[in-house]
Amino acid sequence: MATELSTPDLDRDISEIAKRYRKASGVGIQVLNLVGGQAENLMERLPDPVKERLEDATTKALNFALNAASRSRGVVPDQKSWLNTAAATAMGAAGGAGGLPTALAELPVTTTVLLRAIQGIAAEYGFDPNQPEIQAECIQVFAAAGPLAADDGADMGFLSARVTLSGTTVHGIIARVAPRLSAALGQKLAAQTVPIIGAVAGAATNYAYTSYYQEMAHVHFGLMRAGKAHKLPRDTLVLRLADAVKSL
Repeated sequence: MATELSTPDLDRDISEIAKRYRKASGVGIQVLNLVGGQAENLMERLPDPVKERLEDATTKALNFALNAASRSRGVVPDQKSWLNTAAATAMGAAGGAGGLPTALAELPVTTTVLLRAIQGIAAEYGFDPNQPEIQAECIQVFAAAGPLAADDGADMGFLSARVTLSGTTVHGIIARVAPRLSAALGQKLAAQTVPIIGAVAGAATNYAYTSYYQEMAHVHFGLMRAGKAHKLPRDTLVLRLADAVKSL
């Protein structure tokens, strides 16, 4: 490997990012144990009309979250990760308590909390969430597989994506991300509708989702900062990260 790709500082940065990636990939196991079954079977629990409207509902939730999160930044300061997780967990319990109708109603609110958390992490890494290109990068974090999806460390395609606003808008980025996120949120909704334990499952899924997307935001913006610091392209860093994850 070339010398410029093996400096101690870069090795340390990649190692820390890899640990976060691996941590994110394990947060959904407890949820699956709680609700029973496999992640790929969860979607079968949703009524067909809900599954058919899920992508549209996800697009609306993302647009709502983008507007609400952006407006709130000047009023409410960024919160600690544990506060974001606690707030989302409480909302998940409330959403799951009433079954599918309340879980659907809770979706845009939880998505807003998640996006605000992601924006706060972007700021932590020195990026301005008020800039359209960084808003797009924040939305891109939602293109990750989701905490209930099986992940052997190979799902890094979203990290390689080069977000660009040329010829489109942040809302165009939302349209590209929504299909991937709708699959992840469909699993969340299905878990929340488990009879009897709906509130518990709702709290557990929101805990997992908030933890997961916050860790993935650290991975995403950690790589962006490393790219700037070491003057390396994103694809090169993603390849280094994949190797580091495999070695853990």
